Amino acid sequence: MRNTFISALLILVLAGSCLAMGQPPAKEGENMGSNPKVIMETSKGTLVVELYPDKAPETVKNFLSYVDSGFYDGTIFHRVIPNFMIQGGGFTKGMTEKLAGMPVKNEAGNGLSNKRGTIAMARTAVVDSATAQFFINTVDNPFLDHRDDTQAGYGYCVFGKVVEGMENVDAIKMVQTHSSGYYEDVPVEEVVILSTRRM
Repeated sequence: MRNTFISALLILVLAGSCLAMGQPPAKEGENMGSNPKVIMETSKGTLVVELYPDKAPETVKNFLSYVDSGFYDGTIFHRVIPNFMIQGGGFTKGMTEKLAGMPVKNEAGNGLSNKRGTIAMARTAVVDSATAQFFINTVDNPFLDHRDDTQAGYGYCVFGKVVEGMENVDAIKMVQTHSSGYYEDVPVEEVVILSTRRM
């Protein structure tokens, strides 16, 4: 009887261990594999971005509406600062600005941090001004995180992370930049977002 009990207990422990090995704990922002992913084909290689609708529902909905409409196809990474971030989603070749939709609510207070590889919404000094432009952090940028609800402390909303292709992000961040009209840190060689689509 005792041996049967021990054997049953051992089977349960082993089963639990196998389950744990097959299903690692979710990382910050992840929702056990149910998160949508977007494939972004660029002239410097492919990026796969996992989105976190549980943390930033309105932001993810907004981003996916631009993806689904093809808005990002043919846009460029128009601002590149190596030890900071790469920004895109608002200009086409020749630095022609695209007309975006209505601003989305800033969800920066969702607990996510602007760590290397995360994607966040670009905006003006106005808290709720983000539309289509986004940036990918090339280093940890905690000073961009939400600190409080003031204009100065509200931060920039992280809504996903590059899960494949960070080497291509690193290739983009190394391109030579210059000034172009009113704009600084513009790549000399245009880095084009060829297409974006859901996986």
